[in-house]
Amino acid sequence: MTLDFDKLASKFHSAGQTTGATPLSASSATSDTESYRLHLPDEQSLPVVLSSPHSGSNYPTSFIEGSRLDHHNLRRSEDSFVDELLCNAPRLGAPLLCALFPRAFVDANREPFELDPQMFEDELPSYVNTSSPRVAVGLGTIARNVTSDRPIYKDKLTFAEAKDRIERYYWPYHQVLRQLVDSTKRKFGYCILIDCHSMPRLSTIAQPGNQGMKNKRSKVDFVLGDRFGKSSSSAVTRRVENILRQKDFRVLNNNPYPGGFITQHYGEPALGINCLQIEISRHLYMDEDKIERKPELATITALMDEIILAVGAIEETSLDY
Repeated sequence: MTLDFDKLASKFHSAGQTTGATPLSASSATSDTESYRLHLPDEQSLPVVLSSPHSGSNYPTSFIEGSRLDHHNLRRSEDSFVDELLCNAPRLGAPLLCALFPRAFVDANREPFELDPQMFEDELPSYVNTSSPRVAVGLGTIARNVTSDRPIYKDKLTFAEAKDRIERYYWPYHQVLRQLVDSTKRKFGYCILIDCHSMPRLSTIAQPGNQGMKNKRSKVDFVLGDRFGKSSSSAVTRRVENILRQKDFRVLNNNPYPGGFITQHYGEPALGINCLQIEISRHLYMDEDKIERKPELATITALMDEIILAVGAIEETSLDY
């Protein structure tokens, strides 16, 4: 049995355990907590919210000391610099929420308690989801691995440690994300949430345009995930896809990334809340091995500006459910 997310969130908030969370306020353009950085526009003019849950890089010293991996290798699971690709969103009229905690420490794009019992020295509560596909590959709310063959921890954890991370970092992020989505829907009558991520270099078999040509491997630049149409109106996905294809980027839909927990949980197009996950190939803007920015980062930032404005121009009457 797993706990209902909204019921658990309500229980968490009513208990006053909102460590690090702050109310939304347009009087301060940027708000920092230990959990997140929130960038608000002077006035929200677009029905759009931007989320970057995996770009955090604040690694607690105790976490690094308890890891088998050095700081550089721990960073390999980050969506490094994705927050920078979205940095102009507030100036364009949309709020931007960025996690400051790293994905390897606690993952905001998971259920609140997707945990691997083999990682813990004590028994886990019955409400913990111990059998999800994410847990099976070591990528639960508290990850076992950075990659499939790189275990993070030297020793087993206690459930109290996991619970503390979730209460201090995970819940404040989701509390503010929920507020952003709901306030946007109240203001405009609908909301388009763009959940932004990066992916390692990916290639697939590209289908040739002319018959008789052999198939060849081709790099993938972007993957758009809308849970196969369940989390967002197709008008949003089409708008983003058209922009990318017009610029000769190779785009896949829902394969291999249909959208994670944020896309699944927040996307309710029938209620006017559309959520699209965008995966950006890291080779477009960074050196994956060195984890360093490339000059092309500015180009992809400008591209994201164009996407934000284009999605924000979609009228409610154009959204199909």
